[in-house]
Amino acid sequence: MRTTFMAKPNEVTRKWYVVDATDKPLGRLASEVATLLRGKHKPQYTPHVDTGDFVVITNASKVALSGKKLEKKNYYRHSGYPGGLRSITAGELREKRPEKMVELAVKGMLSKNNLGRKHLKRLKVYAGEHPHQGQQPEQWEIRG
Repeated sequence: MRTTFMAKPNEVTRKWYVVDATDKPLGRLASEVATLLRGKHKPQYTPHVDTGDFVVITNASKVALSGKKLEKKNYYRHSGYPGGLRSITAGELREKRPEKMVELAVKGMLSKNNLGRKHLKRLKVYAGEHPHQGQQPEQWEIRG
């Protein structure tokens, strides 16, 4: 009788992938990166075990946004004090901190629990080139 395969945390092998964000739509980039971080591209994927890989995103400042999202899309944060709501448009955020825009998009596509936060720690985002040549990362092409 065959049983369902369950990955064990100490048996997971992690690879490094580099994703170039140049002219890629932000949502498609984020969903594919979230899949890599969770490990859903692997045959030994197990929902309750962290089987994901490391992902390095380069050229985050060149990510594409369709329509008028640069002017109309807002990112909000709150200080916790009365009147402490702050907002910034996508265009301003891409100019000041392009890495943050990509990180927030990927974070929104991961699960909102301890496992999702663990996945997010393996995401490295850079506006230009990356310093992770020592890990010998493989190139990953985004579909679409």
